Amino acid sequence: MAIYTTLDFLRHGEPVGGKRYRGQTDDPLSEKGWAQMCAATAGTRPWMAIVSSPLSRCRAFAEWLAGVAGLPLSVDDRLAEVGFGVWEGRTAEELERAERNCVLDFKLDPIGRRPEGAEALEDFHSRVAAAYEHIVDRHRGEHVLVVAHAGVMRMALCHALELPPERAYRLSIASAAMARIRIEHHASRRFDTLQWLNKGA
Repeated sequence: MAIYTTLDFLRHGEPVGGKRYRGQTDDPLSEKGWAQMCAATAGTRPWMAIVSSPLSRCRAFAEWLAGVAGLPLSVDDRLAEVGFGVWEGRTAEELERAERNCVLDFKLDPIGRRPEGAEALEDFHSRVAAAYEHIVDRHRGEHVLVVAHAGVMRMALCHALELPPERAYRLSIASAAMARIRIEHHASRRFDTLQWLNKGA
């Protein structure tokens, strides 16, 4: 008989300062971002636990939700967003003015065209995969909410679906988007499947 573990990955809402490559810059949620996350988690809350990125745009909301829902919360540093090096805090428009097509080049080749000082894609994927497997092992048979970032969700989805991480930026993940990964545990095998719960805002 199979055992099922369910992980709902929720991207944070809009941070103060709007859309930009903030990476590990620790900007808090804006009022709009907070409202986006409240809307995404309204209604039935089937979770048994919450796991969050340490960055405030995830952690503050996760702490609030854990409090109102009476759920245990853990914070995993491996769920922090990727470090973007010299791109930290800059918008795509600013980057394009400085170097035409640099954003597209990065999305097409996120290994070879990473910003100077950015975290290596292989390292990012490895730490997110390790966090994912830790959550699955610790919460086997449970339903867990994971509050994280677009980059983290991309790496988690690539890991779960056995996709090469260099294709991750083909996944568009909006603010407060939520994806469900359902894991079937069998005696010697496992099957991870993806379902989008909302498209975000």
